[in-house]
Amino acid sequence: MSDFISDFWSNYVAFAAVASILACGLLLWLTARARTPASEDNTTGHVWDEDLREANNPLPMWWVGLFVITILFGLGYLFLCPGLGSRQGEFGWSAREEYAGEVAKANAELAPIYARYVAMPAEQVATDAGAMAIGERLFLNNCAQCHGSDARGSKGFPNLTDGDWLHGGTPDKIQETITLGRIGVMPPMAEAVGNAEDVKNLANYVLSLSGSPHDSVRAGLGKSKFTACAACHGIGGVGNPAIGAPNLSDRIWLHGYGQDAIISIINTGKTNQMPAQQGRLTEAQIHVLASYVWGLSNKPAVAAR
Repeated sequence: MSDFISDFWSNYVAFAAVASILACGLLLWLTARARTPASEDNTTGHVWDEDLREANNPLPMWWVGLFVITILFGLGYLFLCPGLGSRQGEFGWSAREEYAGEVAKANAELAPIYARYVAMPAEQVATDAGAMAIGERLFLNNCAQCHGSDARGSKGFPNLTDGDWLHGGTPDKIQETITLGRIGVMPPMAEAVGNAEDVKNLANYVLSLSGSPHDSVRAGLGKSKFTACAACHGIGGVGNPAIGAPNLSDRIWLHGYGQDAIISIINTGKTNQMPAQQGRLTEAQIHVLASYVWGLSNKPAVAAR
């Protein structure tokens, strides 16, 4: 990843752009100086289609003039506008600033629409058809890449429609999650648990907490090993929303189901991150989006506008 954020590629592009323009100028100069020996009829001796001969005339001045103008335009553009790697040019224009300006303009135009919803509690916003249409669009543009267009998630990405929440499912908690993002870290626990057999026994005990298929003998042996996990997941594996520790007793498996999947997580740990939307979305947009997400698992009756 560091290859894409270092200065190397920026300098590479700048060098390639300048070198290409200078190479065109050098080609034009060499072509103008070169003289191909011509015959008495001013041809080069090349013949095509029996009687089509190549004349040895210089390039037309209008063509040379256009070539020179193109080179000067290219150099002028690189001086005034972005083109030399990360340099913005004398005009100081950048696509990022242009985008920020367009976003600010759009937000200003939409502010009156959002103002109506900001003063409403999330539970009420979730019953408004107009607000939910906006919330759905916000979700599809900003959240669906990970959670899916139907918000049902996939392996490693939480299902937002089932009422199972790592950090709590109240409107305020959902809004906090969207605003600040979340980072969930489970460290590798194999060393704290014991040997490979101990890890396997613990995996079966974890499966037993939710009544999932498991080896009861191994589960019994692994119960004492769960002490290393209870600090985060709680006694009985009911989870801890304060730190985002998953509930292990509800048959909802975020990172895969079964003995092998649990063993893998115990051995290697897991880190998940949800990026913060603060700065990308306005407070009003986050409020509407949080109301929409809350409504996915609470299904309030939506009133038409």
